[in-house]
Amino acid sequence: MTRTVLESKTKTAEIGFDAPFCVIGERINPTGRKKLAAEMEAGNFETVIKDAIEQTAAGANVLDVNAGVVFNSNPNPNETEPPLLVETIRQVQAVSDLPICIDSSVTGAIEAALEVVEGRPLINSTTAEEEKMEAILPLVAKYKVPVVAICNDETGISEDPDVRFAVAKRIVERAADYGIPAADIVVDPLLMPIGAMASAGQQVFALVRRLREELKVNTTCGASNVSFGLPNRHGINAAFLPMAIGAGMTSAIMNPCREAEMNAVRAANLLMNHDEGGMNWIRTNREGGGDMSAAGEAGGRRGGRRRRG
Repeated sequence: MTRTVLESKTKTAEIGFDAPFCVIGERINPTGRKKLAAEMEAGNFETVIKDAIEQTAAGANVLDVNAGVVFNSNPNPNETEPPLLVETIRQVQAVSDLPICIDSSVTGAIEAALEVVEGRPLINSTTAEEEKMEAILPLVAKYKVPVVAICNDETGISEDPDVRFAVAKRIVERAADYGIPAADIVVDPLLMPIGAMASAGQQVFALVRRLREELKVNTTCGASNVSFGLPNRHGINAAFLPMAIGAGMTSAIMNPCREAEMNAVRAANLLMNHDEGGMNWIRTNREGGGDMSAAGEAGGRRGGRRRRG
C-alpha cells in the first residue's frame, strides 16, 4: 500500500491507503486574513502561534505554513517571502511538534524553508507547468521530500476530469525521471465549488478512485473549496469529507478546529476500519461515554429482536 511519510523532529504522520485520514491544518495562511497578514508583515507572530497551538490540540496531523504576505514597503515576494516563511516555520516549530507542510508559490522561499525545517516536510506544491516542474522537482529530489501535485498546467484548470488525470500522470512520470517515487507524490485533483459546478463532488470522487487505482498515488484537496459561496458551508464540508474518504482520498487541507468536520473525519476513519478498536472515536467523544457500552449492548439487543406484528 502506498504510504507518504512526513516527519517532524519527534513525530511521524503517514498519508496512505490503509492509514487514518491525514488532516493538514490550513489556518496558518494570511490569504484572505487581513489581520494576520498585517501582523506577519510587522513581525508579529502572535496569531500564528495561537493557530499552531489550537490546530495541534484539535487533532491536526500536519500543519500547513504559508507566508504569502504582500508587503506594502516591498511587494516583491522573491525578496520578502523567503525570510518571512523561514521565521514563521521557526515560530510554529517552537510550539508544535507536528510535521510541516511548506506552502509557497515562490521557489526561493521553499528552498529557504527546506534548509531550516525539522524532519521531512511536505512541499505544497507543483503544477504540470514546465517551468514549475523544472523548479520544484529538483528540490524534491535533492531533499528527498514529498510534494503536492496540482492537476493544472499552462492551459489552466480543465473541467474535464480526464484531462486532469492526464495532467497528474504527467507530473508523476516527470517526477520519476528525477528518481522521485509515486509514494512521494500527493495529487490534488482540484476540487471545484459545487455552487459553480454541480458535478464537482462526483468528478473528484471519480478522479480519486482512478488516481488511486491507476497511478497508485495518495490524494489531497482544499476541502472547503467545495462549499464556497453557499450557506452552511461547514455542513457541506462535513458531508463531503466522509464521501471523499470513502472514494479513497487520503488527506485534506482543512480547518481542524471545526468540530463537525473533524468528527466527520473520525467517523469515516472508524467506518473504514482505520481506527483500531475505535479508540480514537471513543477518546474524542467520551463525554457521557460511561453509558456507551451499555447503550451499545441495549441497541444491539433491540436491533437483533424481531418486531412483533
